[in-house]
Amino acid sequence: MKFFPIFLSLSLLGNCLVLAQTGIPVPQLSNCDQLVNNFLTKYSIPGASLAISRNGKMVYARGFGFTSESKTEMVQPGSLFRIASVSKPITAIAIMKLVQDGKLKLDDKVFGTNGILGKDTYLSKANVSDARINSINIQQLLEHSAGWDRDIDCTPNPVTPYPYNLNSCDPISFPLHVTKTLGENNPVNERMLIRFVLEKGLNFAPGTKYAYSNMGYLVLGLVIEQITGKTYEAYLKQDILEPLGIFDLHLGKNLLKDKLEREVEYSSPYTTLSLYGNGTNVPWQYGGWNLEAMDAHGGWVATARDLVRLLVAVDGFASKPDILNSSSISNMVKPATTSSFYAKGWQVNNNNNNWWHTGSLDGTASIIVRSSGGFTWALLMNKRVDGNNQFWTDLDNLPWNCITGIGSFPSFDLLAAPIQAAKDLRLTQNAGSKVTLEWEKGSGTRRLLVLRKGNTLGNFPVDGTSYLADSAFQKGSKLSTDAFVVYNANGNKINVSGLELNTTYTARLFEYTQNAESGDAPLYLLGKSPILTFTTSAIVSSTYDLGGKSLKLYPNPSQGEMWLEMLEEKNLLLEIFLSNGQKAWTQQIKTMPQGQYPIPINQLPKGMLLLKVTDLEQVGRPSIGHRIIHR
Repeated sequence: MKFFPIFLSLSLLGNCLVLAQTGIPVPQLSNCDQLVNNFLTKYSIPGASLAISRNGKMVYARGFGFTSESKTEMVQPGSLFRIASVSKPITAIAIMKLVQDGKLKLDDKVFGTNGILGKDTYLSKANVSDARINSINIQQLLEHSAGWDRDIDCTPNPVTPYPYNLNSCDPISFPLHVTKTLGENNPVNERMLIRFVLEKGLNFAPGTKYAYSNMGYLVLGLVIEQITGKTYEAYLKQDILEPLGIFDLHLGKNLLKDKLEREVEYSSPYTTLSLYGNGTNVPWQYGGWNLEAMDAHGGWVATARDLVRLLVAVDGFASKPDILNSSSISNMVKPATTSSFYAKGWQVNNNNNNWWHTGSLDGTASIIVRSSGGFTWALLMNKRVDGNNQFWTDLDNLPWNCITGIGSFPSFDLLAAPIQAAKDLRLTQNAGSKVTLEWEKGSGTRRLLVLRKGNTLGNFPVDGTSYLADSAFQKGSKLSTDAFVVYNANGNKINVSGLELNTTYTARLFEYTQNAESGDAPLYLLGKSPILTFTTSAIVSSTYDLGGKSLKLYPNPSQGEMWLEMLEEKNLLLEIFLSNGQKAWTQQIKTMPQGQYPIPINQLPKGMLLLKVTDLEQVGRPSIGHRIIHR
């Protein structure tokens, strides 16, 4: 069955909002399209992404609406969104993996002389007066029972230098007050936030009650770094995410100008003082709080489909292998003794064995779910609605309503996309208008090479869309007005022609799968696709007179390819000598045809060489010699 992309526009009478949807259409789940579009319209949300799996197979992955309020670019299934507190289950998975591997125990103490962070250089400077802090363990941090209650106000009124009061003790909301209190420079970082609450003390004895805490998960991020010797992000990516083929989870950036490739823009009506301390007012979502200091509790940016890929790897179902064993999964989602609805990084319903987590920041609303019926899903949006509980109720209900009453589901698996990208994309020959590019294959069935003039390449192939390639630049399918497909096959090398001399180009190589498992639809791996920027040679063409006949040699210098060109037939002897006079190559051409003759310089040592060309036809055999440079 062939798939082709469908882009739908729904013009709403009396409303200037135009909705669009992208990705592979799924007729059995067409009601999902309408439900998401209705939700976006009802709450004036610019865009969303929804991915759903059933019995370990991803059966739905679509983008809706637009990446920003300007409505100039549609959300794709490969669009990245901030996920806020959906980051907490990711951190919990990492902690449970360390516990399973015997590198950590749930009852390990975190602070104090013998605690995991007891020798942290910065945190050891904290003026800790509450001795109960030294009894906090890993399990209490996971279950939000470590002793901090963010709903108990711990700040002055107003929360200087802000002109208002927040009635809270969650320092992510007042970064300038944290740095002012600690006497530190802006911007605030993770350790400053943790030190702030350490010095404030606890609101209850660890392990005695539940109180949701961002700071507890920030501490867990430092625990992961201490135990693994890697940064929090590096451990998650190298040891958990990338082995699963997950390349579209990253820690996000604060400012719009620094947003990641394929990341949407976030919409919020609120402003506040910049966390950089420059006295300016900024949108909350772009510099009001420090996303870059939220990592383990709220800092991830992800695609919906890669979140589902992660969920499938920890869902406890037999459909696909899990990275956690059954004991670890059971422990992770077992309700805490202090809360019947929260386990270790997951909101849970013990009656129906459903797990989930929501995420909320200015400009962000997200939810992931693992249901007992064999479904998992991720729903991400680039705007939230404040002060409206119905918004969250409707957001939660939306995917449930999608799957309710569906009689049949597609047999394909959108998780069949490659889990290993191609690598080592390199330029092996550069002859100006012609270049040779080579690479190492990934795990897909084929690969797509896109080339664009310039030093950037922001265009991506779309799942379900097939592209025609042509090795002559600008002859293949367009991904944009100036990005063209030059290769679409299963090999590891391409000779590209039709390039301009002394011009910069950028190439990007996408691994993809297209087979029965994918429903014969091409599924592209976008994350970690190798990129190469290169400049074509400025060909130096030397013209010589050989016995009254014109001869050209180019390019010189050469990086592996050189041509000798005659304007008419000629019998020649070609010889190349090293700088020490040793002959390195010789070739007699009885009849050199009009046109180009290749000089195999790529087989010779690099450096300064001498090419000698002798005319075998004329008496006295006139010859010429020319220095050539092999780089």
